Amino acid sequence: FMYLKEVSYVIKYFFNLKQALRGTGLLTSDPRLKDCMQQIHQAVQESVGTAMMDQELFRKCVGSNIVLLTQAFQRKFIIPEFEAFTSLINHLYYNTQAQKGGKVANYIPQLAKFSPDLWGVSLCTVDGQRHAIGDTNLPFCLQSCVMPLEYALAVHEAGTEQVHKYVGKEPSGLKFNKLYLDEEDKPHNPMVNAGAIVISSLLKMMDYLKKMAGREYVAFSNATFQSEKETGDRNYAIGYYLKEKKCFPSGADMMAALDFYFQLCSIEVTCESGSVMAATLANGGICPITGEQVLSAEAVRNTLSLMHSCGMYDFSGQFAFHVGLPAKSGVSGAVLLVVPNIMGVMCWSPALDRVGNSIRGIHFCQELVSLFNFHNYDNLRHFVKKLDPRRQTGHERNKSVVDLMFAAYSGDVSALRRIALSAVNMELTDYDTRTALHVASAEGHLDTVKFLTHTCKVNPNAKDRWGNTPLDDAMQFGHNAVVKVLQEYQSIYTHTLMPEELRLLLMV
Repeated sequence: FMYLKEVSYVIKYFFNLKQALRGTGLLTSDPRLKDCMQQIHQAVQESVGTAMMDQELFRKCVGSNIVLLTQAFQRKFIIPEFEAFTSLINHLYYNTQAQKGGKVANYIPQLAKFSPDLWGVSLCTVDGQRHAIGDTNLPFCLQSCVMPLEYALAVHEAGTEQVHKYVGKEPSGLKFNKLYLDEEDKPHNPMVNAGAIVISSLLKMMDYLKKMAGREYVAFSNATFQSEKETGDRNYAIGYYLKEKKCFPSGADMMAALDFYFQLCSIEVTCESGSVMAATLANGGICPITGEQVLSAEAVRNTLSLMHSCGMYDFSGQFAFHVGLPAKSGVSGAVLLVVPNIMGVMCWSPALDRVGNSIRGIHFCQELVSLFNFHNYDNLRHFVKKLDPRRQTGHERNKSVVDLMFAAYSGDVSALRRIALSAVNMELTDYDTRTALHVASAEGHLDTVKFLTHTCKVNPNAKDRWGNTPLDDAMQFGHNAVVKVLQEYQSIYTHTLMPEELRLLLMV
């Protein structure tokens, strides 16, 4: 609250607060801030001349949102340094924009009208931090990106057991619109056309999508719907094949299910509303910007599992290997990406590769995971230096330094391994700018020095405040075996940019 007191003295106009909030990732349009924004706007309108908004008036305006605003200004959201994070996201966006090639889907006439040059990325964290860059307010159809949302709703309403009476759980290994069933005569999974058509017979959907998007833009494209029906011969064939194999629930109308499936594919979103949908999945079914429980935890868990294994058309295996995150693509050029417990992302660019995935969308996802430690299994590859935007400053950093230095002093390699696996920067320094390698070298812990150098690949040339390197410490205390290891490591060490250095470089 003391921070808010300080902020209150410098806010003169409404846009000052808007700018301050944007630095934390919150938008003034956030539904959670609706009452607060209305009161502040009214107060500013009623202010005389350029008089400051005083402390008492500011407290009255923000009183109902004091917890949320305190979290924001004290950087207690999932991504504390949000402006630095989004600066890197923008860098990835512009790099990806240079990707050329691919073709816009033309077998549905309405999709063929979009330019291949359109490119947008939006993200929403589980705390409701928002960022958008590029063509993020243009509506486009979800197409197959609706499939995981459709499946999640079906499980939410009917339960896992009921849904999977009719649809399998395995990757098909085949084209998404193939006329083919599994050994039990069921569609392989809900992420292919056959599975989505069957699930269409189980539910009603539009209101749930609006709730997932926090009531942001969700609409229906009748033109796309008509295009889908007129060019849907393959899907009609799949529908009759499913009917012949008795895949539909008893009493279900196959034509009605197909019609509804075409409607679902024709639902429009923007990158911004789509990112909130993805964030709802990342947040266990709770919409981050409204706090509403839209989907059950069971539905979200199942959905993310299937997105991870089956979501990317014929590219699912490679995507799971390289990106390691749940995702779903659509022939409109959309890629819905979920970073569980952190954020949701919607990428959109209509130019597609040969199997129907957005070229820019795929490239962005790969670059995102190359820069940040978001891959599901990055914690097993702790020797790779990646950025962790979740890293807290202040108290959390101090605790990490103490744990790191004590483990190095004790020669506890197991503890160091646990610290490294939790994505702590192994080159953190204490108040004397000494690293863990300094401490381990001074104490003569050979195995610890080997772990820090050959596994964690820390910098052997770091200097403390007296100008000494780890090698100097090892030599001073006569630890000859450590000296030999450090000398050999220095000869092969190649300096790579540490996360903080990379962040600063990209912000210049």
